[in-house]
Amino acid sequence: MKAFILAAGRGERMRPLTDHTPKPLLLAGGKPLIVWHLERLAAAGFREIVINHAHLGSLIEQTLGDGSQWGLHIQYSPEPPGALETAGGIATALPLLSDEPFLVVNGDVYCDWDFNRAHQLTGKTAHLVMVANPAHHSGGDFSLDSDRVVYANSEQTFTYAGIGVFSPSFFSGVTPGTIMKLRPLLDAAIAAGTLTGERHDGRWVDVGTPQRLAELDLELRDQELKNA
Repeated sequence: MKAFILAAGRGERMRPLTDHTPKPLLLAGGKPLIVWHLERLAAAGFREIVINHAHLGSLIEQTLGDGSQWGLHIQYSPEPPGALETAGGIATALPLLSDEPFLVVNGDVYCDWDFNRAHQLTGKTAHLVMVANPAHHSGGDFSLDSDRVVYANSEQTFTYAGIGVFSPSFFSGVTPGTIMKLRPLLDAAIAAGTLTGERHDGRWVDVGTPQRLAELDLELRDQELKNA
């Protein structure tokens, strides 16, 4: 199974930090956010990684190289200025992702979901990892009916963690190079009853503001000291 890391966002809410550094390269706990993913993907047996980029993308390639330092092989999917949004970016990168289901991970989240779990989800067309709603997104995105993702209801809602397993066929209707968000495809799958998901109760942070980055950095450094 290959993994696709979304790293093309501009990171407007993180400015001025992202004026000269792409968001996935911002440091937390002494290493770039995206490196936490790479290390955990390698530990879970992943070897082939595809990363899209747009804003300051050359810095991402310069920093990560071919991935050999983590025992990985990294390929890049460059996008035009402004990027293509999630569905558009994935559809454009499909030639690099083969014909098998693949793992998708947002480059700007920190999460301890077990990436080994992805290998058990290859029979799914689209499967989302969901988390408890953070304070900045209290309304959530969806609800869960057993393992089926449904529209948000009054009982309990969850937030999409930015981690999922997708079949290439899920993006077959998206023309490469098109700017398109993921949500319309998810809504169509909900309507068809084919979108599945699971709840993750571990650590998850949407590193969307300088404050949340600073808090995560402190948390990871404290954790390192305790483990030393």
